[in-house]
Amino acid sequence: MQTRVPLSHLSPGQQGVIAVVEGTEGLRQRLAALGFRAGRAVVVLRRASFRGPFHVRLGTTDVALRAAEAGGVSLRSVAPLAP
Repeated sequence: MQTRVPLSHLSPGQQGVIAVVEGTEGLRQRLAALGFRAGRAVVVLRRASFRGPFHVRLGTTDVALRAAEAGGVSLRSVAPLAP
């Protein structure tokens, strides 16, 4: 079994593949509308100080997520951003 890592544990420059999105039905629907679906690659671009929002990219879409929202997105594989 492969270990899943929450998106909230990634640092800028790391990327992963979404395994599952958890949370309330409304949150899951909103994130799905923004492109957060199983199998999609996500890259962390920036992270604000003091548990502030994450700036992530899915394909060509940039999204800002609260730390709590990012914690509900589990990734199945994590790697540094390729040069």
